[in-house]
Amino acid sequence: MPINLLALCGSLRAGSSNNALLEATRKVQPDGISISIYDGIGALPHFSPDLDDDARLPDAARDLRQQVEDADGLVISCPEYMHCLPGSFKNALDWMVGSETFPGKPVALFQATSRHEYVPALLRDVLKTMAADEVEEAGFVLPATTNRIDVDALACDAEIAAAITDRLRHFADTIRQNR
Repeated sequence: MPINLLALCGSLRAGSSNNALLEATRKVQPDGISISIYDGIGALPHFSPDLDDDARLPDAARDLRQQVEDADGLVISCPEYMHCLPGSFKNALDWMVGSETFPGKPVALFQATSRHEYVPALLRDVLKTMAADEVEEAGFVLPATTNRIDVDALACDAEIAAAITDRLRHFADTIRQNR
């Protein structure tokens, strides 16, 4: 049975290294795994608990929740801004708190650089609070020293592509075992 993954990028920047990593990941996805990249984080309204019910839930939040529900697992790549999660990405996570299908959702964390000192732990803490199921062995850290990442060059780098596909296969196997 194919595994459908939803990739969430924590950056809204057009030339985002995190988005480039996710695009490259999609290019090297192994057979049996399908990755789609969610592109609606910038369109989400500011979270308000007053809107977090079926009658008032904004369409953008409803769409995010539906895409997360339909996915077998999430691949998240998030930058660090001022030692924190980007506000727009935290807002997206806030919209997921009221989702009944988010708890237990398998998550793999991908990092576009190892230079982010604070966000990995912050993100893990938030996801743990939300009851996500992080599959640590499926995580990947790109050994990049620059924010300028070329998607095609990354996907064509045999060592990096092999590491990414290895993590994706592990993630898919874990998801299948836990079904």
